[in-house]
Order: sequence, then structure tokens, then C-alpha cells
Amino acid sequence: MELRHLMTFKTIIDAGGFKKAADELGYAQSSITAHIKELEQELGYPLFDRLGKSIALTQAGRRFLPYALDMINLYSKSKEVMKEANEPSGELKIGASESLMVYWLPSVIMDFMKHYPKVELRIKTIDYDNLSNQLKKGDIDAAVLVETSSWKSKELTIQKIRDEKLSMIQSPHKTNHFASDTMLVTEYSCSWRPIMEYYLKKEGRTSVPRIELPSVEAIKKCVLCGLGRSMLPHFSVKDEIDKGELKAIKTDLEETPIAIYTAFHKDKWVSVNLEAFLNVLHNHKEV
Repeated sequence: MELRHLMTFKTIIDAGGFKKAADELGYAQSSITAHIKELEQELGYPLFDRLGKSIALTQAGRRFLPYALDMINLYSKSKEVMKEANEPSGELKIGASESLMVYWLPSVIMDFMKHYPKVELRIKTIDYDNLSNQLKKGDIDAAVLVETSSWKSKELTIQKIRDEKLSMIQSPHKTNHFASDTMLVTEYSCSWRPIMEYYLKKEGRTSVPRIELPSVEAIKKCVLCGLGRSMLPHFSVKDEIDKGELKAIKTDLEETPIAIYTAFHKDKWVSVNLEAFLNVLHNHKEV
């Protein structure tokens, strides 16, 4: 079983077709087709259903996929082991939630690059609904994210960096009745959205108007303009509260309902690059 055949198989799935895979790998489309035919002959089962211009994995293809990924990852790991020196160098891909990417990670990245300038750091957005797959496929080596304080995962190795609190905020200036009763919210996949919904339900305010916005920064700007209230991680609004630009409203939420975590796949080999990054993160846990 040749590695190039496995790589072709994976790329077809990631790219969404034989032609796109050929373009990405720099092969002729006939070569891509030949790779898959040889792999199918070796396995004794078809891996793809060809449905006109579209393709889909067969049942055998779905069964084979995790093993193909394991073999590809093992090959990559063996190369890293042979190349890797004591000094971290080369690529490191970190997935990060938007709030941390904007309000906490910049100082971590600055510290990391100061100590490990030979590492090519790539920060990518987390797909919360597909995080395990992102880590399994190697799209990212590890994730830094905000989750509930009791978060657990069977597929991931997770480490809590520090507990965090949520702050209910509003403009310090007088607002009209609509604005004082309107909640500016994140999308449902956000880890603290259910906590906010539970709080509103407990307060008997499930029918309050909601405006859903795509980012923490957009929500903050709208609160600053007096468009409504919101509930956000305290680290993302601390500076504005300290300056009096935002007003924190007392709630009866538990003190630390959320936390900052690192996560990587349970089968992931922790390279010296990743180990160095995790160490820097933990050194910043009190910052």
C-alpha cells in the first residue's frame, strides 16, 4: 500500500473531487484515477461511488478512512522524529476561538515567537462543531478555546489553563427601554450562549428581543453604542469596564462558569513545537 495512494485518497475527500485533487497534488487526473483503482484493487472493495460529476464514499471507503488517516499521520510523525532537533522549528498549526485570538493570544504569540523564532506559527479559526475532526485530520495540531468549566471529551486530551467568569455588560449611559431589554448574543455554537440562555430562563426573561452578531468585537461595539446588553467573557471586556466605557451588571451566575482550555487529539504525538507552545500558554495563565 503506497503512501501516495493514501494521500490521493485523503485529498479527494478534502478537495471534494478527483479533478480538484489532481490540481492540488499536481497530478494529471488520469494519475489520480489510477491511484484509486490500484488502492481499490489492493483492498478488494470500491472506495467511491461515482454519481455523475459528484462522488461519495462507499461504506468500505468510510470504514477505511480512519485507518488511512492514521497511516498518513504515522508517516508524518516518523519524519518529524527524524528531523526534529532539541530546538523547536518548522510549522505549528494552532486553532483558536475568536475571543481568545483577539483579546488574549496576541501577548502569548509575542512571547512564544520571542523564545522560538524558528517556529512557523499558523493561527487558524476553530470550527466548534467539527473540532475533533480538525484535530484528527491534522488541520490543526492543537486548539485553544473557551468552554464550560466542566467540559470533557473522550476523543481529546484537554488541559484547563484557567477558570474564567462571564460579565453581563451594558452602556454606562442612559438607554431607552428597548435597548435595556435587548440581548446581543453570539451564535448558538458559542460555548457560553447556553449559559446566557439558562440565565434568561431563570430570570423569567425568555421572551426578550435578541440580536445575533458574528463576533465578540461586534457585540462590544453595539453595547458601547447603547443597542442592548450582552454577556461576554470578562477578559474580553475588562479594559472597557475598568475605563468606565462599559458597565458590569451584577448577576447570580456561578463565579466561574467558563474556562480557557488547550485541546489536542488523544492519539496526537506532542512534538517539541507543541510542547513549547503549551508551556508558554501555561506561563500566561495568570496574565
